[in-house]
Amino acid sequence: MKRLFFALWPSDETRKQLNSFNQSIAQNGLRKLKADNLHITLLFLGNTCAITEILLRKKADSIRVQPFVLTLDQLEFWRKAKVLCLTTAQYDPQLGLLVDALNQLAEQCAMHIEERAYKPHITLARKAQKLIDIKVLPIQWQADSFCLIESCSTAEGVHYQVLQSWSFAG
Repeated sequence: MKRLFFALWPSDETRKQLNSFNQSIAQNGLRKLKADNLHITLLFLGNTCAITEILLRKKADSIRVQPFVLTLDQLEFWRKAKVLCLTTAQYDPQLGLLVDALNQLAEQCAMHIEERAYKPHITLARKAQKLIDIKVLPIQWQADSFCLIESCSTAEGVHYQVLQSWSFAG
């Protein structure tokens, strides 16, 4: 079994911008995510057997959306999860089409998925106590592919490994 999810994976330049902003945040007790782990989850799949993983990969080949740009321009504190997230007020309809297609794919593979409204976000830090008053300079994320990611537990903490990537139609 592998712990899997679909995600948008940032370019090196976008990752640098995200990490730079993350490093500017200061609050006692914050546990910031490593730069290598920054991403936008599209659909969390959870523990997945090898046969279902193969089926998911084959079905993902048929997903077609156009490239789009996300403007990440808001910092939010999610009290229940105790996380600081970088979010966007509005997003391109192509992102909604992608998330819907991935949800349908998971349902076709008889996977149980969370039933809540999708909100694109990047978790920057855990163990947050409150929202930090900081100016957010918008970060432009050019999305032209999505990935299947494995969450791997290591002695140094969680590491996210890209298993496969699919380019959008263009």
